[in-house]
Amino acid sequence: MSPPAIGLVVFAFTLGGVLAGMRLRERLPGHHLSDESKDTIKLGIGLIATMTALVLGLVTASAKSAFDAMDTAVKQSAADALALDRTLARYGPETGKIRAELKDALGRRIELTWPEGSSRSGNRPDPSAQRYLQSRAEDLISTLLEARWIGLGGSSTSIPPLFRVVLLLWLTVIFASFGLFAPRNGTVFAILVVCALSVAGAVFLITELDRPFDGLLKVSAEPMRFAYAHMNE
Repeated sequence: MSPPAIGLVVFAFTLGGVLAGMRLRERLPGHHLSDESKDTIKLGIGLIATMTALVLGLVTASAKSAFDAMDTAVKQSAADALALDRTLARYGPETGKIRAELKDALGRRIELTWPEGSSRSGNRPDPSAQRYLQSRAEDLISTLLEARWIGLGGSSTSIPPLFRVVLLLWLTVIFASFGLFAPRNGTVFAILVVCALSVAGAVFLITELDRPFDGLLKVSAEPMRFAYAHMNE
């Protein structure tokens, strides 16, 4: 499910919880809403609210950490690709075809990951330097292959669906309690709608961060595009 859809589901359930709480208030016998009952219910809801806040904080930190890690990996891959191209250029003119293929491969990866972007041009050192450059190129190729798998892994979500379901259930219960005790007037209802929108927006942002190559909040393609533009020069 896409982040906007998840945000809409959260908003619908939280607002639905408010409406369900208001309807439940009309049907409950008076003694169910006595001061003692309210205090007990508020204690229980306070516990759920605390757990929800803790879980939301942990999920936000986890999603932000994963997003930052992927952003760093992309920048490092771009630097490694440029370094590999320069290493091959210093090795000698016989690497021209390899460099061209490397640039083509990078261009395809950019188009695949960030659908959209697109540049080119020999020197001959001594054999001992060539052996060092060959070893250096092999190390950089290995690093780029590792980064490729990291990038593929970053396209999947790190928040388990069951986790989201439990969080949604807690939020619905909390908002149902708001509706249960809230006075029935337009101002209070408007504030509860704003609260539901705020919570839905927070969950939307968390889900966006958890998908670093999709949606509105994406890892920037500029480092890769810069590397691509300056390869084969």
